[in-house]
Amino acid sequence: MRQATATFWDQGYAGASLDDLSAATGMNRPSLYGAFGDKQTLFRIALDRYMDESRAAMIQAFRAGGTLREALERVYHAALGFYLSGDVGGRGCFLVSAGLGQAVVDPVVRETVANGLHELDRGFERLFARAHAAGELAPGADHAALARVAGVMINALSVRARAGETREQLEATIAATIDLICGPRVAE
Repeated sequence: MRQATATFWDQGYAGASLDDLSAATGMNRPSLYGAFGDKQTLFRIALDRYMDESRAAMIQAFRAGGTLREALERVYHAALGFYLSGDVGGRGCFLVSAGLGQAVVDPVVRETVANGLHELDRGFERLFARAHAAGELAPGADHAALARVAGVMINALSVRARAGETREQLEATIAATIDLICGPRVAE
């Protein structure tokens, strides 16, 4: 399944032919059909698997504690670990890179993508609520709006990683995003 996921991640749903998937998995086409039914089902399984793995990593990053700045650094760097994991370079987030194109034509994938974005927003909202309770945010800060901005930046990192930006460029974007949300880092 890892090889099929990697093929979809690198080539997208439309770009990944059955021959590509057969070569990647070492299974001939009839065996692929026998094991998974069809390409669409295989893609959905790959997407669900990615969601499970990325969700576990993000939950751990969100729950680890510390200051808002530390938590944001953990969350963004956890995402970056996925985005730069390709054998041929940065491939971004599977949900964004491969899922969005298929979401237009597949309602099941669309729902998975929407749920993934919703979960990310909720994770950030909880993070900002904790930061607010700890006095790290202004009294009138809108947790939902901040969560959407923070989530949009995670998606932007995915796109930029897939477009070939270096780790250093992406880390500079992370630092600027965190400074925008938390205020400039104070020299110690």
